[in-house]
Amino acid sequence: MSESEPSPPTDVTADLVRLMPRDAVYMLRFLGESQLRLQRHFQDFIAARLARLGVTPDSHPMIHGFIETHALTLRDFVFAGVSMAHQLRVAEMERLLGDTTSLLSVDIWDELRDHIETAERQFEAQAAALPDQLEGYRAPEPPR
Repeated sequence: MSESEPSPPTDVTADLVRLMPRDAVYMLRFLGESQLRLQRHFQDFIAARLARLGVTPDSHPMIHGFIETHALTLRDFVFAGVSMAHQLRVAEMERLLGDTTSLLSVDIWDELRDHIETAERQFEAQAAALPDQLEGYRAPEPPR
């Protein structure tokens, strides 16, 4: 990593937009009640399987945390797999939307730039406290 000044957000934004045809995809994503419904399914599934093995809330009072954590993991696995199987490239989305002027790409460029600038401002706002927080990463003093 260089200690020189980083490139301005517009430069990295332009690079990302240039790479979009190859690197950007639209993915199917389940939200809201669908996430909760699948999570509950896996909670019930895990609880039933554990009960068959003799692990119940009566015998293991703290088992609910285990069940919830593993249900979330299984839910995320299912949704990630479905999302990866249903992807559209930017050009495909523009074609489906009838976007012959690439307005979608322009909107994405604007959003990328704005989010990069916001992320940089957020980091800058916290930067003064970082040296103290990072003291544990300092190289040890050489032996004398």
